[in-house]
Amino acid sequence: MAKTKQPKHGGSTIVLNKKVGHDYYIEQRYETGLALEGWEVKSLRAGRAQLKESYVKILHGEAFLLGAHVSPLPAASTHVTPDPTRTRKLLLKRAELSRLIGLTERAGYTLVPTTMYWKRGRAKLEIGLAKGKKLHDKRTTEKDRDWQREKERLFKHH
Repeated sequence: MAKTKQPKHGGSTIVLNKKVGHDYYIEQRYETGLALEGWEVKSLRAGRAQLKESYVKILHGEAFLLGAHVSPLPAASTHVTPDPTRTRKLLLKRAELSRLIGLTERAGYTLVPTTMYWKRGRAKLEIGLAKGKKLHDKRTTEKDRDWQREKERLFKHH
C-alpha cells in the first residue's frame, strides 16, 4: 500500500494542479483566501473543482483566479445562475500583493494556482511564484521522475 503524502498546509485537499510542477519551477508558495459564492462553496465541499486550465492574473492592484472550473451541483440554486469558470478574487494581504506585483512585473515571474484546500472551514488557494520551464528542463524532470520510479520498482523486488 502506497503512503499518501500529508499536505503541507494542514487542511484537506480539494483539488491539486498536477500540471504546474511539470511546466514551472515553483520558488515560493503563498496561501490566499478566495471570494466565493454560496453555491461554489457547496460544490467545493463535494470536490467538484478543477484547476487544470487556471491561472492567476493581477489587475488594478488585485489578484484574480481565472479559468478555474467549479461545477455547480444540480440542486445548487433556483435564483442564481452559476458561472462555473467565473473570475474569482484572491484575498491577499496588501504587503504580499505589492511584493508579488513587483516580482511578476519586473523579475519575469508567473503566479500559478497549485492546490485548493480547506483550512478551518474556509477554502484556501495556494499559489506558487514560478518561472516557466524550457522544453529541455521538462524532459530532464521527466527522466528524473522515470528513474525514481524505476529505482523504486527495482528495490521493491529485492
